[in-house]
Amino acid sequence: MDFEEAADALYAAPAADFIARRNELAKQLKADGDQLGSTRLKALRKPTVAAWLANLVSREQPDEIDDLLALGDEFREATADLDGERLRELTPKRHKAIDGLVKAAGELADQHGQKISADVGQKLRETLDAALVDPAAGDAVREARLSSALRHVGFGVVDENGEPSNVTALTDERRQAAKDRRAKAREVEVEEAEQESAAERKAREQAEREEAERKAEAQAEFEAAVKAAESAEATVEELDGQLTDAQEALENARDEVRRLTAELDEAKKVARDAQKESREARKRYNRL
Repeated sequence: MDFEEAADALYAAPAADFIARRNELAKQLKADGDQLGSTRLKALRKPTVAAWLANLVSREQPDEIDDLLALGDEFREATADLDGERLRELTPKRHKAIDGLVKAAGELADQHGQKISADVGQKLRETLDAALVDPAAGDAVREARLSSALRHVGFGVVDENGEPSNVTALTDERRQAAKDRRAKAREVEVEEAEQESAAERKAREQAEREEAERKAEAQAEFEAAVKAAESAEATVEELDGQLTDAQEALENARDEVRRLTAELDEAKKVARDAQKESREARKRYNRL
């Protein structure tokens, strides 16, 4: 075991066991002949609860941490380019990424029997934001060996006491290893996206065909309904016209009935008068 492996094992230990674990690992390094590594390990500080939580989520959610740091690269590029539109697009992604990690950290803490206060949660959020904003802080968070939570204050990164952070830059070898991990993760995502299985592609294409058929059927039903409505409307208009004509014909017929009735009444009166005159004439004739 070398110093790097011992340091990783130390910060992966439960916070309550930190001191005992540090002494144990330092003793092992010394026994292996690494006196310098043993001395360096003894100098490592016990993490605060917020730092322990940040280290925990970094170990358990490495892909999400890599995504956060990659988002930080995009932010810096957009800022350098004065690309306001791009920054507005990235801002909600920034909040979503940090919110997701804070939620995951809370669940992990529960699994380890650690209660997390609102203050610790806020410090974790500030640490993750500092990791996104500051590349050195991002590397430190990714390495999961923080002893204090971090906070970006505009001119740099400070620890929980407000003092300039003693986050040290990684060696070129470890920094390159971190970049390689992020690059590899992105390559895997691209490969997974491109290597869609034949079954999945077939299912997707089948679903697309079925959706197209449903849309075509719905369109046909809609067009048929429109035609039926137009036909019904035309029928209504035709019957309405026929009804109007019939009503006009009925009114004309009623006028004709009234006229003929009046003429009939007049003819009956004339006939009665003629009959009366005929009777009178016959009477006059008989008296002769």
